[in-house]
Amino acid sequence: MTPELGRGWGRLCWPLVCLCLLGGSDARRAPKSPRCPATCSCTKDSAFCVDSRAIPKSFPPGISSLTMVNAAFTSIPEGAFTHLHLLQFLLLNSNSFTAISDDAFAGLSRLQYLFIENNDIRTLSRFTFRGLKSLTHLSLSNNNLQQLPSGLFGHLDVLTDLDLRGNSFRCDCKIKWLMDWMEKTNTSVPAVYCASPFDFQGRRVQDLTPRDFNCISADFAVFATFPFHSVSVESYEFNGDQFVTFAQPDSGFCSVYVWDHVETAFRGFQNITSRSAVYCKPAVIDGGLYLVVAQLFGGSHIYRWEEDPQRFVKIQDIDSARVRKPNFVDAFQLDGEWFFIVADSSKAGSTTIYRWNSNGFYSHQSLHPWHRDTHAEFLEVAGKPRLILSSASRPPVVYQWNRSQKQFSFFSQISDLADVQMVKHFRVRKVLYLCLTRFIGDSKILRWEGQRFVEVQVLPSRGSMAVYPFTVGLRQYLVLGSDFSFSRVYLWDDLTQRFQPFQELNLRAPRAFSLLSVDNKDVLLAASFKGNTLAYQHLVVDLGAK
Repeated sequence: MTPELGRGWGRLCWPLVCLCLLGGSDARRAPKSPRCPATCSCTKDSAFCVDSRAIPKSFPPGISSLTMVNAAFTSIPEGAFTHLHLLQFLLLNSNSFTAISDDAFAGLSRLQYLFIENNDIRTLSRFTFRGLKSLTHLSLSNNNLQQLPSGLFGHLDVLTDLDLRGNSFRCDCKIKWLMDWMEKTNTSVPAVYCASPFDFQGRRVQDLTPRDFNCISADFAVFATFPFHSVSVESYEFNGDQFVTFAQPDSGFCSVYVWDHVETAFRGFQNITSRSAVYCKPAVIDGGLYLVVAQLFGGSHIYRWEEDPQRFVKIQDIDSARVRKPNFVDAFQLDGEWFFIVADSSKAGSTTIYRWNSNGFYSHQSLHPWHRDTHAEFLEVAGKPRLILSSASRPPVVYQWNRSQKQFSFFSQISDLADVQMVKHFRVRKVLYLCLTRFIGDSKILRWEGQRFVEVQVLPSRGSMAVYPFTVGLRQYLVLGSDFSFSRVYLWDDLTQRFQPFQELNLRAPRAFSLLSVDNKDVLLAASFKGNTLAYQHLVVDLGAK
């Protein structure tokens, strides 16, 4: 063999030898051991990484300790460390990430020490630390945390040390859960201080009490939708059951719904044919149930409930010469007798009071003729029964009951405001207030000052024809309807002695409201002239539990 040939053979033969050694039947390809990432330095059981752009996916086997410093990624995703299931120690220090996802440390069932310090973390998910069943030491010190999600540490059963120092915690209702947890846990937690709001700056979270916060709020959520338009709604109790009546001029009914205690829902009960009903007023008198059905056309009538068979029976017509265009009906008891009043809105009509005499209701007195009344409100002012009549053409006026004559007499004009569609009264801490709702101008809140009503608040309102003050527990609300925008619920603030905006309701042309409390539910019913009639449930919300 010539030297040249030998050299050529060598060039051909060495690669074949290599192929034979690696791929022959006696020598299979051996897996390469993972190497230490370029941004890390590794020992047998630990790795130290600097300036990593992501969490490295390949480490030598047996790594139980990992330190990452000055990393350039912005978040830790779900399952970021599942390939390091032997980790017992993890330190993430002086990095730039701002968020840590749910289950970011999934698969690290042996992890005992987790230090996430001197980063820019602003958000933690509720289940960030889920699965860390062996974790004993956790540090989140010197980050940019203002809040922590409720229950964040609840499943860390063996946690002995927690460090939250150096964060800018906002001490409000969202930190209440942390206060409760620190009070009950055996975990050692160094002092944590409030950074805001101003009233709590510098105070230790451990020193706060639930009394420092008012974390109970509420919400009105749609509970039921009735597929009809309505212009009046009234709730009442009869024979142990709860009922609701609706006046439906489009459908031609005065409909009655009953509350089903089993289904905890409303179901249809009875319908009274009424081609132009504007108000269906129930009254329980001497154990009997009566329903005043006021109509624009065809006269108004009174019905009585009969049990055998169950039905409403018409017992009386209302004098159409007196009541020509009814707009509102109310019933009240005065000096042991029952009355109801029909506010008449026609140009030639007269608001009329009817009195019960054991056989029926009979005309007792006519008030405020020719003034196109829209609403009547019965109340007691300083122990004296009074009626406030609202009119589309004149400012609201007050009539006072004369016991010797058993008549109402004109007493005063309540204000100089025209366009008052409705006046409703309410009491807060025994102080009497009125709300005057207007269709064009702003609505007003007036307070009784011993001799007269004084304006104390203005509520912006456009297109408002209905207002309804009501209480749920200790909370005083007022709902102000609107034809032009969202209707608004207000909540009384004891500190300012004013109503504050609370919630907006998406209602179309509301005309009346009524509150029904049954089976531990508080339900606000809203009659809508141009949309579906709605029922809202008042839900108590603990802001500190979120």
